[in-house]
Amino acid sequence: MTFLPTLKQLQYLTALHIHGHFGRAADACFVTQSTLSAGLRELENLLGVQLVERNRRVVRFSPLGEQVVAKAYEVLREADALASLTRATKEPLAGDLRLGVIPTIAPYLLPRVLPAVRAAYPELKLYLREEMSGPACEALARGTLDAVLLALPWACGGVETMPLFDDAFYLVFHPGDRIDPPPSVAPDAIDDTHLLLLEDGHCLKDQALAVCGRPELRADPGHRGTSLVTLVQMVAGRLGQTLVPEMALKAGIIEGSGLIARPVTGGASRTVALVWRTGSPRAAEFKLLGDVIVSAVDSEGAGAMVRAKSGELMR
Repeated sequence: MTFLPTLKQLQYLTALHIHGHFGRAADACFVTQSTLSAGLRELENLLGVQLVERNRRVVRFSPLGEQVVAKAYEVLREADALASLTRATKEPLAGDLRLGVIPTIAPYLLPRVLPAVRAAYPELKLYLREEMSGPACEALARGTLDAVLLALPWACGGVETMPLFDDAFYLVFHPGDRIDPPPSVAPDAIDDTHLLLLEDGHCLKDQALAVCGRPELRADPGHRGTSLVTLVQMVAGRLGQTLVPEMALKAGIIEGSGLIARPVTGGASRTVALVWRTGSPRAAEFKLLGDVIVSAVDSEGAGAMVRAKSGELMR
């Protein structure tokens, strides 16, 4: 008789791979560290190989361990899809949903849409995880996230994409830096020598420059922000100017700062979208979630934040 690894053992293995630390992996699995360690040793004994090299400072997967954990992600993803088949036939959005949200969306959009989601689907247990676009898409591919709320353009691999609405870009600057500022700003009028942008890894940086038609612009490497809030504080300190999406302005990011915001002409905007793995049995549920988000945004009179022109799914 062949003894096969359990799903629990594979969950322990992938958690350790994600977190790189036994304590954090145990916390993520809601077990003690000794329980997780014992489960991994049982898995190694079952397979007859060492998957993880352990010492006090570093957790390192062996080459074979990397192959095994890659397969473990596939097995867990398929197991989740199997469970989703039955959930999809019952009441929609009534179970767990692990949603990734990028940092330039999460604090500005979620407070507006979560009450609507709770009202529409009170049985939904939403688990939120704030991640930058790259790691979020990787987690989606591994199966540790069910869907991701991000901004386009962004290549997220094998996903279905539901565009939700367009989010215009504004130039934010100190009133002392521009005498008699115009009602709007053309992309070619943006001074790249005083442009403050987010650090590498934030999709907003490249998106803002691309949609403004100025991909050649480069921020001062000595003045890069870790968040939109930090960028606004830097502008208030007269270190430069920055590009901010409208949803952050509507959330009050510059209120009380005395700063000025002007729309960038030429349709400069990003598209907020909901994405999930291609072929997911929960696709119909994710579309319902997207519809609630759009309705919540529309109900507030979103201004330049308008429904994406194409409401159809993109692959």
